[in-house]
Amino acid sequence: MTTSSPPAAVRARVEVPLTFPDGFAVTAEVITFRGLADGREHLALGLGDWRAAATPLVRPHSECLTGDVFGSARCDCGPQLREAVERIAGHGGFLLYLRQEGRGIGLYAKLDAYALQDTGLDTFQANLALGHGEDERDYTPAAQMLRALGVDRIALLSNNPDKADQLAALGVDVVERVRTGVHLSESNARYLAAKVDHTHHTLDLRLAG
Repeated sequence: MTTSSPPAAVRARVEVPLTFPDGFAVTAEVITFRGLADGREHLALGLGDWRAAATPLVRPHSECLTGDVFGSARCDCGPQLREAVERIAGHGGFLLYLRQEGRGIGLYAKLDAYALQDTGLDTFQANLALGHGEDERDYTPAAQMLRALGVDRIALLSNNPDKADQLAALGVDVVERVRTGVHLSESNARYLAAKVDHTHHTLDLRLAG
């Protein structure tokens, strides 16, 4: 990963009303881009009064079809997405929806990793067993998106120190790291524990209800 990124530009903007299964509703300004480094169709969702926020609250959220759309209980992605939208809307900022399924290895490979997890491997060990890195996500497009939006300093809504490190290396001033909640269940307990053990996520599983 480099410490700079080529410029990108806003392509289009459109308002989209969002409604979650629990009834929470908000309108997002959905922003598309041209010139992103990996050529993928990443999105920025402007939420709340983001134009007036001196330090917008930003969550880079990697796409998780199984969790975000189908409500899979094997991860905490769906609850984190729901939480992030409400918190960002209240503060003003952006949810960066990044097309990096399965920590960057893709949907089919992620499902193959699920099968290996059923044999006893954790999520990171399964990725390695498939010939991938533990986490192949690159936040260069996220930094490009923020720059295209005129944002160079943020409060980062994430428990993942790698997101903060990558964004800082790419020139984004992360002035504050804000933790998300701990969405612990019987189905995802091993997954969350692996995130703490392997990548030092700031999750205190002892405090989860």
